[in-house]
Parts: sequence; structure tokens; C-alpha cells
Amino acid sequence: MEHPENLGADLARALKAASGIDFAAARLRPVGGGCIHRTREVEAGGRRYFLKLNHAATRPMFEAEADGLAALAACDAFRVPRPLACGATDTEAFLLLEHLELRPLASADDGRRFAEALVALHRDTGEQFGWTRDNYVGATPQLNTPHDGWARFFVDCRLLPQLQLARAKGYAGAVGRDADKLLERIPAVFLDYRPRASLLHGDLWNGNAAIAADGTPVIFDPAVYRGDRDADLAMSELFGGFPSSFYATYRSAWAPAEGYELRKTLYNLYHILNHLNLFGRSYFGQAERMIRTLTAELVR
Repeated sequence: MEHPENLGADLARALKAASGIDFAAARLRPVGGGCIHRTREVEAGGRRYFLKLNHAATRPMFEAEADGLAALAACDAFRVPRPLACGATDTEAFLLLEHLELRPLASADDGRRFAEALVALHRDTGEQFGWTRDNYVGATPQLNTPHDGWARFFVDCRLLPQLQLARAKGYAGAVGRDADKLLERIPAVFLDYRPRASLLHGDLWNGNAAIAADGTPVIFDPAVYRGDRDADLAMSELFGGFPSSFYATYRSAWAPAEGYELRKTLYNLYHILNHLNLFGRSYFGQAERMIRTLTAELVR
């Protein structure tokens, strides 16, 4: 490994206590992987691991991530990095994962395989919308209170918390006035459309999707819950990066119902509001346009 760093004694001890792996002589190297946590490749005992680090107060984020990874792995649709240890020292929280050799989705075959795996994930359904615990979408807390109805869940646990946060940060305009009208009309979108409570990745942009060295589709950095499968599809379209074969294969296996384009805008509004709250005003105009488009369509 090039330019290795030392693993601090406190962290090495905590990792050994949590995983049983001796990290006393380990070396680590910074790697890319996200804007929230520090990510490191660690070599110990002749094996490589992937380590996420942040200040100690972020331990609940790592615990939620480990829970989501375990849920995705249990479905057995995708290859998922296996959580090996989660914990904290007095100053640092950590999540230790198995190391996988990954590459971006690129070929038509990559797209087909990824779509087949996503269909299998979405066919894992439950009785209620939500999850057994709250978690995070990026660094934002994500409510997952179980609901019998999808429309009520999406309003109460997705859009409303993001809108309240945006208003608390001083964003007004359509994010305030028109959004209230939109929230009132959302149940009408689902009068004739009753989605299943599918297991979702929850934050399915191309940066959280990859292909393993053996060609197996991989997902990571989840924000899992049970919801409308169209929410995962919509997120995959928001920033691009998925091969066209992915969409063709998914739709051939399980085509979205009529009205998907409207639902796509509605579901992606959640993520744009989250980006507004996390990264600032550069997302404000897009959020306003999406709210006004939805309001014009639904408030007539």
C-alpha cells in the first residue's frame, strides 16, 4: 500500500475488541468514498479491509448503516460489503467492512445484471411501509415510522421533515407556500395506485452502485426502508450514470405502472430537498421548480 498511515493505539484496541482482528501493526491509506466520513483501506494480517471513520457522536450513523447492509445482504439479491465491526473510542466512531474490488457500471451486461438484482430486491416485500428503526439519508436523519399507507408515510416521514428543515434554515418561496398545497394533494396521486412495500436501497444513485471483480452487482451506503420501488428507480435517474440496458431490463421484468413520471418527480423532490439542506442554496432553484411543477399538476 502506498503512503501508509499508522493506526492509532486507541482505535486499534477498539477495532480488535469489536472484531477480534489484531490491528496493532496495521497500516491504512486514504481512499475516495464519500463526503461525510473519512474512508481508509486497512491492511492487517495479510488481508485488506475498508474502514469508515468520523467523530464519536456519529456512531449511530454507522450502526444504522450496518443494519441496512445486513438487511440487503439477507435478501441475497446483491453482493453487499459485510459489516465486520462497529463501535467507537472516546474520540472516533468506526465501521469496519470487508474490502471488495469494485468498478463502476459501464457495459450493457453490467446494466442487465444490476437490473435483475434490483428486481429481486424489490420483490422482497413486507406488510408495512417504513423500517424497524430510523436511519440516515446522507447525513440527514431519516424517519421510518411504520405506516399502513404509502402516501401518509411519504408525507410524514419523507417530504414534511425535509420541508421543515428547509424552512428552519431560512428557505421560503415555493418551499413554503406551494409545498403546503402539494402536501395536501399527495394522497390523490395514490388513489388508483397502491404500491407494494418493497425493500429499497433508499439512496440509489450511481455512486452507491458498482460491479465486483467477478461481475456480481454490488450496492452499499444504504438508507433502507420498505416503500414504493419506483422511489429507487427515480433516484437512479436523478444524477444519471446507469447504462440504458439497466432500465430496459428492469422495465421488461417489472414495468412501472402508469403515472411513473409524476411519481418520479415527487420522489426525487425528497432527495433534492435533502441536498438543499445538506449542501446549500445551489439546490434551491431546482427544489422550487419541482414543487411548482408538481403543484401545477396536482392542484387544479
